[in-house]
Amino acid sequence: MESLQEQYDEAMLEFSRGEYDGAIGKLKAVLEAEPQHFEAQLALGMAHYRKGDYAIAIVEGQKAERLRPHDQLVHTNLSLFYMKAGDKATAEHHGLQARIASWREEKKAPTDPAAEATELQMAKTKLEAVKFPAMPWKKKKDISKGANE
Repeated sequence: MESLQEQYDEAMLEFSRGEYDGAIGKLKAVLEAEPQHFEAQLALGMAHYRKGDYAIAIVEGQKAERLRPHDQLVHTNLSLFYMKAGDKATAEHHGLQARIASWREEKKAPTDPAAEATELQMAKTKLEAVKFPAMPWKKKKDISKGANE
């Protein structure tokens, strides 16, 4: 028997091929085995949306919202679903919630300078004084001698 991850991966493969009915069936099977599988719930709503079943997509999107109420992608999807269903006011509400969720993620970014130092940074070159070698091929003009000599 396949693992839950393998079932989910197969569902997403069908989704990527545009085989939404097959993907929906497999995503439902994943959710029967694990009702808290957020990615499967999110993908199920999008599969219904792609089929044009906006009312069902909204219901599935709301289930994903109950799993992660402050997730940016949940609200982005719901905004899209509601807009296609013709409910502009609710779509705008979820669009705003998506923006707020993105701000929350930005706020969670480390503000401690020590934590920022651990992030990838460009290499800093060490500048050292370099003494140029003598250029023996250049002759110094002897300015002590007169120009007539």
